[in-house]
Amino acid sequence: MKIIWIYLISSLCIAVARPLLAGPIQLDKIKLPPGFKMSVFNEHVPGARSMSYSSKGTLFVGTMEQGKVYAIKDDKVYVIAEGLSMPNGVAFHNGSLYVAETSRIIRFDQIEIQLNSAFKPPAKYVVVSDAFPKNENHMWKVMRFSPDGWLYVSVGAPCDSCKKDDPRFGSIMRMKPDGKDLEVFAAGVRNSIGFDWDPDSRDLWFTDNGRDRLGDEVPADKLNHASKPKMNFGFPYCHGGDIPDSTFGKEKPCSEFTPPAQKLPAHVAPLGMRFYSKNLFPKEFQNQIFIAEHGSWNRTKKIGYRVTMVSLKNSKVVGYRDFATGWLQGESAWGRPVDIELLPSGEMLISDDEAGAIYKITYHKLH
Repeated sequence: MKIIWIYLISSLCIAVARPLLAGPIQLDKIKLPPGFKMSVFNEHVPGARSMSYSSKGTLFVGTMEQGKVYAIKDDKVYVIAEGLSMPNGVAFHNGSLYVAETSRIIRFDQIEIQLNSAFKPPAKYVVVSDAFPKNENHMWKVMRFSPDGWLYVSVGAPCDSCKKDDPRFGSIMRMKPDGKDLEVFAAGVRNSIGFDWDPDSRDLWFTDNGRDRLGDEVPADKLNHASKPKMNFGFPYCHGGDIPDSTFGKEKPCSEFTPPAQKLPAHVAPLGMRFYSKNLFPKEFQNQIFIAEHGSWNRTKKIGYRVTMVSLKNSKVVGYRDFATGWLQGESAWGRPVDIELLPSGEMLISDDEAGAIYKITYHKLH
């Protein structure tokens, strides 16, 4: 009975977090800095979440409750697999597509070779690792390959705020591509749905979603900077960098943990993030962090539903501002940004699980 209630509550949270589609795609509502333009890359990807782009020009896209994994090649959308357990995370590496389900990582080998008129899902896969816990909440995962070839995987806390003996919960883990040497890289992470590495220092930066039910304005969501392994970012003892948990805060003070590199407004739900490592955008946007803020689900007045930019100098945050806004109109949201990916040309892709679309942002120099 307890398991049934947990499932119902988790399902309700997911449903509440995704309000019904308010209307069609409204690109005319999107506001960008001068010289930037957004267009629809593909609008036939229901539940589009995490993205990974291959060197051969295929965009792979994960989903959550849809249970599907997509590939977009030459404007054609392929369903690679369906019926999976929240296959949110995708990562392409050495010709193979890795997919993160709720408690395991699977791999589709030579998948691009199969994408033709004769392809019929599901594609065959192998299990890389099933050594991940089965969460009761925050089941979906993201993953990416680091510059040195490790596969990093997020493991959310199985609750809003709780303490578990299993060190895998509330962490970012990493392993070799074959699933070996699985270890915790960063601890005290409530729920990270996006991370990337600084192109210069190769340090890991990641978003982290703060706990709910403390009010409209607290605690802050976070952008964190992990300059080395085994750093602890405070959950469940400390929220937002400076708010002791009412239950666990007496055990360990906030001063014991690594503070956020940048506090984000409460409930903006920061998900995917990328360093802009290309050169199509102007200098002031290069090597800066872009964050897809999915938007609030339990705040009195909605917030988020946008893409923001965090400016860095010498690995320190010096600015935080809007980059793309307009998905939220008043209290109605027609879309919700999820992830960010870059094309070799320097154009930026943004996924939207509410509208089931992928957008493309490009830049043309003003005359």
